[in-house]
Amino acid sequence: MSKSNDSIQKTVIVALALCIVCSIFVSASVVLLKPIQVQNKTLNLKENILRAAGMLSAAPTKKEVEEKFAQITPKIVDLDTGKYVEPKDIGFESVDAFDQKKSSQNPALSKVLPSGEDLAGIKRRERYAKVYLVKEGDKLTRVILPIKGYGLWSTLYGFLALKADGDSVVGLGFYEHGETPGLGGEVDNPNWKSQWPGKEVYDDNFDVAVRLVKGGVNPSASDAKYSVDALSGASLTSRGVENLLHYWLSESGFKTYLERVRSGEAGNV
Repeated sequence: MSKSNDSIQKTVIVALALCIVCSIFVSASVVLLKPIQVQNKTLNLKENILRAAGMLSAAPTKKEVEEKFAQITPKIVDLDTGKYVEPKDIGFESVDAFDQKKSSQNPALSKVLPSGEDLAGIKRRERYAKVYLVKEGDKLTRVILPIKGYGLWSTLYGFLALKADGDSVVGLGFYEHGETPGLGGEVDNPNWKSQWPGKEVYDDNFDVAVRLVKGGVNPSASDAKYSVDALSGASLTSRGVENLLHYWLSESGFKTYLERVRSGEAGNV
């Protein structure tokens, strides 16, 4: 390099030019990759819905996910009445356009929860929820409900799938959380999730009965059908999972809707 090229002025110019070029590449990558990220996020959501409903193989292809998800009918439910609403009646062009997560932050579509009612630790509850129906012919076989609630470090977002009796669990899974890997993060462990199918969430009086048992479930106990092992070493996450289930299965969540499912009214769509 010649002496003239060692000047501070030229060094600054080269550094600035390099920063601008790198910024352009980074910005272009973000813009170009965003559609792919959105597609992957949508596919991941569909996969989690299907997995909760027990409708996927162990290692599904994208084609399998799309084909299976096409068998599911999404509907929007008014949580207060338990009845389906048309998207246009609440300001959306379609069911797909309704974003429940964003709605929970919209004052017109949600309400603040008093601390005494906020068992799930979500602070606001949306007025409408997107549920997913699985039918065989004209017969409703499963409903898949979105659930969320605070664990130890984060809000856990997931799905609970129930049979058409509105009581028997088909599957439970979480698709987004920030719990500690190896502890609360064990909500993703297939062995823990395998305990859920066949459990019941309500007792004979239609009161929420499902719970997580510290130290493990006694199979011979009278309440074993409502019980799942708590997460080892993750008491607060376990309590969070139990609390969010109790909240979303109560009158504040989907109980009114599930009464209509049990009576057969909610399957006539």
